[in-house]
Amino acid sequence: MPVILIVDDEKNIRSGLRSLLEDENYDVLEAADGETGLKILKTTPVDAVISDLRLPGIGGEQVVETVHKMYPAIPVIVLTGHGSVDAAVDCMRKGAYDFLTKPLNFDRLLLLIERSLDNRRLLTKQAELTKELERFRKQNRFEKLIGQSAPMRHIMEIIEQVAPTKASVLITGESGVGKELVAQAIHALSDRSRKEMISVHCAALSESLLESELFGHEEGAFTGAVSKRKGRFELADGGTLFLDEIGEINQSIQIKILRVLQERSFERVGGEKTIHTDVRLIAATNRDLPEEIKKGNFREDLYYRLNVVSIHVPPLRERADDIPLLALSFLRELSRENGKKIDGFDKKALSALCRYRWPGNVRELRNAVESAVVFCKGAAVSLSDLPPQIQGESAGESGVVIPPGTSLSDAEKEVILYTLSQCGGNKSKAAEVLRIGRKTLHRKLAEYGIGGAET
Repeated sequence: MPVILIVDDEKNIRSGLRSLLEDENYDVLEAADGETGLKILKTTPVDAVISDLRLPGIGGEQVVETVHKMYPAIPVIVLTGHGSVDAAVDCMRKGAYDFLTKPLNFDRLLLLIERSLDNRRLLTKQAELTKELERFRKQNRFEKLIGQSAPMRHIMEIIEQVAPTKASVLITGESGVGKELVAQAIHALSDRSRKEMISVHCAALSESLLESELFGHEEGAFTGAVSKRKGRFELADGGTLFLDEIGEINQSIQIKILRVLQERSFERVGGEKTIHTDVRLIAATNRDLPEEIKKGNFREDLYYRLNVVSIHVPPLRERADDIPLLALSFLRELSRENGKKIDGFDKKALSALCRYRWPGNVRELRNAVESAVVFCKGAAVSLSDLPPQIQGESAGESGVVIPPGTSLSDAEKEVILYTLSQCGGNKSKAAEVLRIGRKTLHRKLAEYGIGGAET
């Protein structure tokens, strides 16, 4: 049950607020002056503070400054008379959550308290997520590979086993899942990491250009070959060569790659000199290579040479537990790049990110976060900052979504409130749908600060 501290020198106001807040299932503490209020904060956990602006001794403005400095996660709502609105606004600049003028609008006050507590819960969750991300990075040897789902933990275990060896690796998975990041992690943990990993994106090059890119060419080997050029197999000698989308390569080049894997040698295009190379080959594809073999598009012998160790990277929709960490990591990176200070995602935005199916996988998630950073005007990304397709899927969702990391009590609250809204506020019907007694439902709603007549 949330604890609210009331700091006001008028006993009648303290008593009235206590009665109001206790009826809404808040625990209430009282202080008649700022000094007493600050002492309470040192010894007692408090979720929010309601403070009068004019107090004997330590004034409300100093209370705001001290709470903001010492307990930044605790929201402070300032109460003031009409003649002190400017001072209240100044308090907000110094860290107050909001202010209300006397005589108080109790409905407005309750709304501000609920919003401030929601904001506090958001900040607490973001802080926990940030600590989790930092802890993850400290505990893992992977610089850019982020994820704590069971599939990602399994992939990291395989990487640590295979990295020190010379075995060829075939990485499979849909476009955008992060296959190149897996290759980079293998290279970084190998004894070849003293040299850079050289990457070739096979699908982006024509047959003639790809052959020259991989094996190099001699001067005059073809039109435009005005000088001798080393290929990637030669440049990667002693290191790692990553061939992305190897399923797009035609069979004539497949044969030459197979020879390099078998004999560790090749000739440049237009050349006769045999060049020897020590290359660790990592390949990736989003194609089903066994199916391509059946169709006659891919050589079976090359497949087995490449597939000494196989690593499959599942799509993001199958490892939704990784979305919050990935999204926060991208947010930190992209906020710095764009010169913005954005602390995290609000509840609706995070729910939408976790709900979306991500057909473009991790690459699409990064692009979505970058777009949100551009449009975000506050301290946290909101649902309206996200790309339209993510907002649209969120708006069209007919069920309640519980983001990863939600506590059991918060998840229960989400389900109860969603069911109540779907039943048009009819508590009897909602209790029937939830298969709980009406008294149990009313008790739960009372805990959430939601009352009203029984229906």
